[in-house]
Amino acid sequence: MGVLSGLLRSGFHPGQYRRRAVHAAQGLITALVLLGGTAFAQPADENQRPELQQVLPQAQLVGKGRLSVWGFQVYDVRLWANPGFGAASFAAQPLALELAYLRDFDKQAVAERSIAEMRRSATISAEQAEKWMATMARVLPNVKKSDRVMGVHRPGVGASFWMNGKPLGEIRDAEFARLFFGIWLAPTTSEPGLRSALLAGASP
Repeated sequence: MGVLSGLLRSGFHPGQYRRRAVHAAQGLITALVLLGGTAFAQPADENQRPELQQVLPQAQLVGKGRLSVWGFQVYDVRLWANPGFGAASFAAQPLALELAYLRDFDKQAVAERSIAEMRRSATISAEQAEKWMATMARVLPNVKKSDRVMGVHRPGVGASFWMNGKPLGEIRDAEFARLFFGIWLAPTTSEPGLRSALLAGASP
């Protein structure tokens, strides 16, 4: 279950939901049509993000996709990285991942679900999970529809976060950052189709 698709599950009885994600690869099509006519928003220049120009000025769009759950659109996601970015070594390279939210979410729920997804890639003790959840709840905000949250991976250092182009703060923990971005980019992700779309322009 995807990091935020799990949040929506609580509104359904078991067996009443299913994921449906439709993805577009960079350079192949200009719009993503979802659920009979809902299009993926296409900015005039997807590399024009103030925070992106500040921290990764050479970055290029690698891939993008949309996650929806049983007809409920959750977020659009984009991945930027420097030229030569390799999928297999994503954890050792700088990158920027942006979620453009299509629904409102509470930060505590997002933090809890993030830990659940991070546990797909590593064993995380209860003590460490509590520490990381508290840190995420401190740095990351509640989000509303149309908010953009960008996370920037700083290998060996941690992660920095921006919301709608304004800095939120950073989590200086390299292991946290590796597992957090692995929610979307690691082979163990619960959303392999979305991972493929995000890494469409990456080297193997």
